[in-house]
Amino acid sequence: MAFEKSGNPALRRTTFSGFEPLSATDQAMSLHGTINKTAMLLAITAITALCTFDRIGTVYSFQQVAPLLYTGAIGGLVLCIVIVLRGTAAPYLAPVYAALEGLFLGSVTALLEDRFSGIAMQTLLVTLGIFVVVLLLYRFEIIKPTERFRMIVVSATAGLAFYYLMSFCLSFAGLHLPLMHENSTYGILFSLFAIVIASMNLVLDSEFIRRGVEMRVPKYMEWYGAFSLLVTLVWLYVEILRLLARRRG
Repeated sequence: MAFEKSGNPALRRTTFSGFEPLSATDQAMSLHGTINKTAMLLAITAITALCTFDRIGTVYSFQQVAPLLYTGAIGGLVLCIVIVLRGTAAPYLAPVYAALEGLFLGSVTALLEDRFSGIAMQTLLVTLGIFVVVLLLYRFEIIKPTERFRMIVVSATAGLAFYYLMSFCLSFAGLHLPLMHENSTYGILFSLFAIVIASMNLVLDSEFIRRGVEMRVPKYMEWYGAFSLLVTLVWLYVEILRLLARRRG
């Protein structure tokens, strides 16, 4: 069975291809196993984020937070690329990736919590709410990942990724693209658009994992599937955090 491409870079068209057929006695990827490993990665991310948030304490100067923030962001990006290129490393590197993302999320949340009291809890609740609602909509087939749906989400995700990359590169020259850092109406609409696209990627990720289970791919792919969901959830959390900061800025 061929796989359609997911918008999540961790889930590519070739992610579940190239496996040798498993025998009846071999352990295969299961939905239950993937859910358990997703919960484990989320727990690692949450614990690391809370510890980082607590460690920073009441001192939120960027100079003090920057080492933790950049370690989490750059380290997480490097590990993400390694796991995507070498899926067999997911059982060993996915927990480390989760810890690094917790370091990043705890740092950036602490910086914004100092400016906008209560934003951390609001972001967490909204992210969890969207996650649960989207999975329920997928589970009861209210949202169906049709070919047209996939094309729209993948194209929009690719466009956002290119825009983020250009913004990051131009920032070194002191230039800033519009929308990314604006508190205007257009900036808020841009954030809302990014949140919708991130949420729809959860649907594609879930469908991709479901089909991996149907194909009986190797057991270690449970870690890869959990990792892919975490990638999307981190993106969703950051976009919601950005939106709430803009509304209160």
